[in-house]
Amino acid sequence: MELNLSNIQHFSVGDGPGIRTTVFLKGCNLRCPWCHNPETLSTQPQILRYENLNKEEICGKRLTVEEIVENLLADKCFYDESGGGATISGGEAMLQADGVKELAEKLQQNGVSVFIDTAGNLPYDAFKKVNPYVDGYLFDYKTDESEKYARIGGDLSLIRNNIKKLIGDGMYLRIRIPLIPDFNTHKSELRNICRTLEALGVNTVDLIPFHRMGSGKYKALGLTYEYENVTPQTAEEIEEIKRIFSKYFNTTVE
Repeated sequence: MELNLSNIQHFSVGDGPGIRTTVFLKGCNLRCPWCHNPETLSTQPQILRYENLNKEEICGKRLTVEEIVENLLADKCFYDESGGGATISGGEAMLQADGVKELAEKLQQNGVSVFIDTAGNLPYDAFKKVNPYVDGYLFDYKTDESEKYARIGGDLSLIRNNIKKLIGDGMYLRIRIPLIPDFNTHKSELRNICRTLEALGVNTVDLIPFHRMGSGKYKALGLTYEYENVTPQTAEEIEEIKRIFSKYFNTTVE
Protein backbone atom coordinates (compact mmCIF):
# COMPACT_ATOMS: atom_id res chain seq x y z
CA MET A 1 0.00 0.00 0.00
CA GLU A 2 1.15 3.56 -0.73
CA LEU A 3 0.86 6.71 1.36
CA ASN A 4 0.72 10.27 0.03
CA LEU A 5 3.57 12.13 1.74
CA SER A 6 4.73 15.68 2.08
CA ASN A 7 7.98 15.02 3.93
CA ILE A 8 9.85 12.75 6.34
CA GLN A 9 11.56 14.75 9.07
CA HIS A 10 14.29 13.00 11.01
CA PHE A 11 15.45 13.91 14.53
CA SER A 12 12.23 15.64 15.51
CA VAL A 13 11.86 16.47 19.21
CA GLY A 14 8.49 18.23 19.25
CA ASP A 15 6.15 15.47 18.11
CA GLY A 16 6.05 13.13 21.08
CA PRO A 17 8.54 11.67 23.55
CA GLY A 18 12.22 11.18 22.75
CA ILE A 19 13.91 11.50 19.36
CA ARG A 20 11.38 10.82 16.64
CA THR A 21 10.99 10.72 12.90
CA THR A 22 7.86 12.53 11.75
CA VAL A 23 6.07 11.39 8.61
CA PHE A 24 4.01 14.26 7.22
CA LEU A 25 1.12 13.08 5.06
CA LYS A 26 -0.57 15.29 2.47
CA GLY A 27 -4.25 16.21 2.64
CA CYS A 28 -6.33 17.87 5.34
CA ASN A 29 -10.07 18.36 5.85
CA LEU A 30 -9.61 21.53 7.93
CA ARG A 31 -8.59 24.96 6.68
CA CYS A 32 -7.01 26.75 9.62
CA PRO A 33 -5.73 30.12 8.36
CA TRP A 34 -2.82 30.01 10.83
CA CYS A 35 -1.57 26.57 9.64
CA HIS A 36 2.23 26.47 9.53
CA ASN A 37 2.29 23.49 7.13
CA PRO A 38 0.22 24.79 4.17
CA GLU A 39 2.01 22.39 1.83
CA THR A 40 0.17 19.52 3.54
CA LEU A 41 -3.35 20.85 2.93
CA SER A 42 -3.75 19.69 -0.67
CA THR A 43 -3.48 16.04 -1.72
CA GLN A 44 -1.87 17.11 -5.00
CA PRO A 45 1.87 17.55 -5.65
CA GLN A 46 2.90 21.19 -5.41
CA ILE A 47 5.94 23.30 -6.24
CA LEU A 48 7.27 25.70 -3.62
CA ARG A 49 9.25 28.51 -5.25
CA TYR A 50 11.57 30.35 -2.84
CA GLU A 51 12.51 33.35 -4.94
CA ASN A 52 14.89 34.82 -2.38
CA LEU A 53 16.89 31.57 -2.41
CA ASN A 54 16.49 30.93 -6.14
CA LYS A 55 15.22 27.49 -5.18
CA GLU A 56 12.30 25.24 -6.09
CA GLU A 57 11.03 22.30 -4.09
CA ILE A 58 8.49 19.69 -5.15
CA CYS A 59 6.18 18.70 -2.31
CA GLY A 60 4.18 15.51 -2.63
CA LYS A 61 5.17 11.95 -3.38
CA ARG A 62 3.76 8.48 -2.94
CA LEU A 63 5.85 5.91 -1.13
CA THR A 64 5.01 2.34 -0.25
CA VAL A 65 4.70 1.37 3.38
CA GLU A 66 7.80 -0.80 2.95
CA GLU A 67 9.84 2.17 1.68
CA ILE A 68 8.75 4.31 4.62
CA VAL A 69 9.51 1.58 7.15
CA GLU A 70 13.00 1.12 5.69
CA ASN A 71 13.60 4.87 5.95
CA LEU A 72 12.45 5.05 9.56
CA LEU A 73 14.30 1.97 10.77
CA ALA A 74 17.58 3.69 9.89
CA ASP A 75 17.06 5.74 13.07
CA LYS A 76 15.99 2.90 15.36
CA CYS A 77 19.07 3.16 17.57
CA PHE A 78 18.10 6.77 18.37
CA TYR A 79 14.53 5.74 19.16
CA ASP A 80 15.73 3.00 21.48
CA GLU A 81 18.21 5.22 23.34
CA SER A 82 15.83 8.17 23.79
CA GLY A 83 12.46 6.48 24.23
CA GLY A 84 11.37 7.92 20.91
CA GLY A 85 9.89 6.49 17.75
CA ALA A 86 7.80 7.55 14.76
CA THR A 87 5.04 10.15 14.62
CA ILE A 88 2.60 10.13 11.72
CA SER A 89 1.33 13.64 11.13
CA GLY A 90 -0.15 15.81 8.41
CA GLY A 91 -2.18 17.42 7.11
CA GLU A 92 -4.63 15.01 8.66
CA ALA A 93 -2.95 11.63 8.98
CA MET A 94 -6.18 9.76 9.72
CA LEU A 95 -7.61 10.57 6.28
CA GLN A 96 -5.26 7.80 5.10
CA ALA A 97 -6.25 5.45 7.92
CA ASP A 98 -5.81 2.20 5.97
CA GLY A 99 -2.24 3.06 5.02
CA VAL A 100 -1.50 4.46 8.46
CA LYS A 101 -2.74 1.21 10.01
CA GLU A 102 -0.42 -0.85 7.80
CA LEU A 103 2.54 1.46 8.49
CA ALA A 104 1.94 1.49 12.25
CA GLU A 105 1.54 -2.28 12.34
CA LYS A 106 4.84 -2.89 10.54
CA LEU A 107 6.66 -0.37 12.75
CA GLN A 108 5.19 -2.04 15.84
CA GLN A 109 6.45 -5.41 14.57
CA ASN A 110 9.92 -3.85 14.39
CA GLY A 111 9.76 -2.51 17.94
CA VAL A 112 9.17 1.13 17.00
CA SER A 113 6.80 3.28 19.07
CA VAL A 114 4.17 5.06 16.98
CA PHE A 115 2.20 8.20 17.77
CA ILE A 116 -0.45 9.81 15.56
CA ASP A 117 -0.84 13.57 15.31
CA THR A 118 -4.49 14.33 14.47
CA ALA A 119 -7.17 17.00 14.62
CA GLY A 120 -9.77 14.26 15.08
CA ASN A 121 -12.30 15.62 12.60
CA LEU A 122 -13.43 12.33 11.07
CA PRO A 123 -15.52 9.28 12.01
CA TYR A 124 -14.25 7.09 14.83
CA ASP A 125 -14.09 4.06 12.52
CA ALA A 126 -10.74 5.40 11.29
CA PHE A 127 -9.35 5.36 14.84
CA LYS A 128 -10.64 1.86 15.49
CA LYS A 129 -8.50 0.62 12.58
CA VAL A 130 -5.34 2.22 13.96
CA ASN A 131 -5.74 1.93 17.75
CA PRO A 132 -4.23 -1.57 18.17
CA TYR A 133 -0.94 -0.50 16.55
CA VAL A 134 -0.15 2.87 18.14
CA ASP A 135 1.08 4.03 21.54
CA GLY A 136 -1.05 7.15 21.58
CA TYR A 137 -2.38 10.28 19.93
CA LEU A 138 -1.35 13.92 19.87
CA PHE A 139 -4.83 15.39 19.46
CA ASP A 140 -5.42 19.03 18.48
CA TYR A 141 -8.30 20.85 20.15
CA LYS A 142 -8.64 24.28 18.61
CA THR A 143 -11.70 25.91 20.16
CA ASP A 144 -14.69 25.19 22.38
CA GLU A 145 -17.14 27.05 20.12
CA SER A 146 -19.06 25.16 17.43
CA GLU A 147 -19.30 28.17 15.13
CA LYS A 148 -15.54 28.70 15.15
CA TYR A 149 -14.87 25.04 14.40
CA ALA A 150 -17.38 25.17 11.53
CA ARG A 151 -15.55 28.22 10.18
CA ILE A 152 -12.41 26.13 9.67
CA GLY A 153 -14.31 23.06 8.44
CA GLY A 154 -14.61 21.14 11.69
CA ASP A 155 -17.42 19.52 13.69
CA LEU A 156 -16.98 20.18 17.41
CA SER A 157 -19.38 17.47 18.56
CA LEU A 158 -17.58 14.88 16.42
CA ILE A 159 -14.20 15.94 17.81
CA ARG A 160 -15.42 15.85 21.41
CA ASN A 161 -16.95 12.41 20.89
CA ASN A 162 -13.71 11.10 19.42
CA ILE A 163 -11.76 12.31 22.46
CA LYS A 164 -14.26 10.61 24.74
CA LYS A 165 -14.13 7.36 22.76
CA LEU A 166 -10.33 7.27 22.61
CA ILE A 167 -10.09 7.73 26.37
CA GLY A 168 -12.86 5.17 26.88
CA ASP A 169 -10.92 2.68 24.76
CA GLY A 170 -7.87 3.18 26.97
CA MET A 171 -5.76 5.07 24.43
CA TYR A 172 -3.02 7.42 25.61
CA LEU A 173 -3.99 10.95 24.62
CA ARG A 174 -2.18 14.27 24.80
CA ILE A 175 -4.39 17.21 23.91
CA ARG A 176 -2.56 19.97 22.03
CA ILE A 177 -4.03 23.45 21.99
CA PRO A 178 -2.70 25.97 19.46
CA LEU A 179 -2.94 29.40 21.09
CA ILE A 180 -4.24 31.60 18.28
CA PRO A 181 -4.60 35.34 19.03
CA ASP A 182 -8.18 36.62 18.73
CA PHE A 183 -9.41 33.08 17.96
CA ASN A 184 -9.24 31.02 21.15
CA THR A 185 -7.17 32.95 23.70
CA HIS A 186 -9.83 34.97 25.51
CA LYS A 187 -9.88 33.90 29.15
CA SER A 188 -13.55 32.94 29.09
CA GLU A 189 -13.01 30.51 26.19
CA LEU A 190 -9.84 29.11 27.74
CA ARG A 191 -11.77 28.28 30.89
CA ASN A 192 -14.57 26.72 28.81
CA ILE A 193 -11.98 24.58 27.02
CA CYS A 194 -10.61 23.46 30.39
CA ARG A 195 -14.03 22.53 31.73
CA THR A 196 -14.98 20.62 28.57
CA LEU A 197 -11.74 18.65 28.42
CA GLU A 198 -11.86 17.88 32.13
CA ALA A 199 -15.39 16.50 31.73
CA LEU A 200 -14.18 14.30 28.84
CA GLY A 201 -11.51 12.76 31.08
CA VAL A 202 -8.43 14.56 29.72
CA ASN A 203 -5.50 14.90 32.12
CA THR A 204 -2.58 16.10 29.95
CA VAL A 205 -2.52 19.24 27.80
CA ASP A 206 0.25 20.74 25.65
CA LEU A 207 -0.04 24.43 24.82
CA ILE A 208 1.39 25.48 21.45
CA PRO A 209 2.07 29.23 21.23
CA PHE A 210 1.30 30.91 17.94
CA HIS A 211 4.22 31.56 15.60
CA ARG A 212 4.67 32.73 12.00
CA MET A 213 7.40 30.27 11.02
CA GLY A 214 5.34 28.91 8.11
CA SER A 215 4.85 32.28 6.44
CA GLY A 216 7.60 31.68 3.87
CA LYS A 217 5.83 28.54 2.66
CA TYR A 218 2.68 30.50 1.83
CA LYS A 219 4.68 32.89 -0.33
CA ALA A 220 6.49 29.98 -1.99
CA LEU A 221 3.12 28.40 -2.81
CA GLY A 222 1.67 31.68 -4.09
CA LEU A 223 -0.84 31.80 -1.24
CA THR A 224 -1.91 34.60 1.09
CA TYR A 225 -1.04 34.09 4.75
CA GLU A 226 -3.85 35.68 6.76
CA TYR A 227 -1.78 35.77 9.96
CA GLU A 228 1.23 37.51 8.41
CA ASN A 229 0.89 40.54 10.68
CA VAL A 230 -0.47 38.87 13.81
CA THR A 231 1.81 39.32 16.81
CA PRO A 232 2.75 36.18 18.79
CA GLN A 233 1.99 36.11 22.50
CA THR A 234 4.57 37.37 24.95
CA ALA A 235 6.20 35.04 27.47
CA GLU A 236 4.09 36.66 30.18
CA GLU A 237 0.86 36.02 28.27
CA ILE A 238 1.83 32.38 27.72
CA GLU A 239 2.60 31.95 31.41
CA GLU A 240 -0.79 33.41 32.34
CA ILE A 241 -2.55 30.97 30.00
CA LYS A 242 -0.51 28.10 31.42
CA ARG A 243 -1.65 29.03 34.94
CA ILE A 244 -5.29 28.70 33.82
CA PHE A 245 -4.74 25.22 32.38
CA SER A 246 -2.53 24.05 35.23
CA LYS A 247 -5.50 24.30 37.58
CA TYR A 248 -7.09 21.45 35.61
CA PHE A 249 -4.34 19.45 33.89
CA ASN A 250 -0.73 18.41 33.74
CA THR A 251 0.26 21.24 31.38
CA THR A 252 3.35 21.87 29.27
CA VAL A 253 4.24 24.60 26.78
CA GLU A 254 5.85 23.44 23.54
